[in-house]
Amino acid sequence: MEEKTAKKQEPILWLDHVSIRYMTGDFKEIGIKEFLLRKITRNYHVKEFWADKDVNFKLYPGDMLGIIGTNGAGKSTLLKAISGIMIPTEGSVTCNGKIAALLELASGFDGEMTVKENTYLRGAMLGYTKKFMDDTYKEIIAFAELEDFQDTPFKHLSSGMKSRLAFSIASLVNPDILILDEVLSVGDGSFRKKSEAKMKSIIQGGATTILVSHSIAQVRSMCNKILWLDHGKQVTFGDDVKKICDAYEKFLSTKVLPTDL
Repeated sequence: MEEKTAKKQEPILWLDHVSIRYMTGDFKEIGIKEFLLRKITRNYHVKEFWADKDVNFKLYPGDMLGIIGTNGAGKSTLLKAISGIMIPTEGSVTCNGKIAALLELASGFDGEMTVKENTYLRGAMLGYTKKFMDDTYKEIIAFAELEDFQDTPFKHLSSGMKSRLAFSIASLVNPDILILDEVLSVGDGSFRKKSEAKMKSIIQGGATTILVSHSIAQVRSMCNKILWLDHGKQVTFGDDVKKICDAYEKFLSTKVLPTDL
């Protein structure tokens, strides 16, 4: 009898006991020499703040994760760790694909460099080769509707233009993982419709997607997995999106965390 073995699917993203700590206190306001002297004499004050504490989950190709939680829950900080902007204080983030993170859209650009130079720079930061950017550049600029501004210094663009360029670069480089932080659309008018259509096509094309949204209806309708954070702590993670959304909506009115999830 022939033995059949199924190859186990590997996670595309794995957060293993991820915790992120911020430090505040005297060392922010004094020089290193003064800080060391105070440390020796124990005459200094440092406060620890855990933005995220012991977060665990795995995502597989094609998953769409909704992250919910009130302001200050640690959602944006966690996204920065996933996208590589921050290094966890404890735990690890393992990613097996290219990430496009639509977080602070217009950040990370060089104001003195031109639109074209910034496009190549952002592409390099995302891990793409010059040849790939050469082949994709015209499409990126056309999608962003910036054909007439390619040699313009980035600092001279309007905020809407900056966001359009950032969105276009992130969405047109075919990411394996797409991170959306309250930016399901950018710009206005025709570009908003175009950006929404592009994101839907990326998601339908099988990209693993992480969505942070205050719209529970959006999470209910789009996500197959859900992570609930509260004051940095993981309340729950699972695939029963309806049950967890129902519990979260109840929490918003009662302010009492569930004990049965």
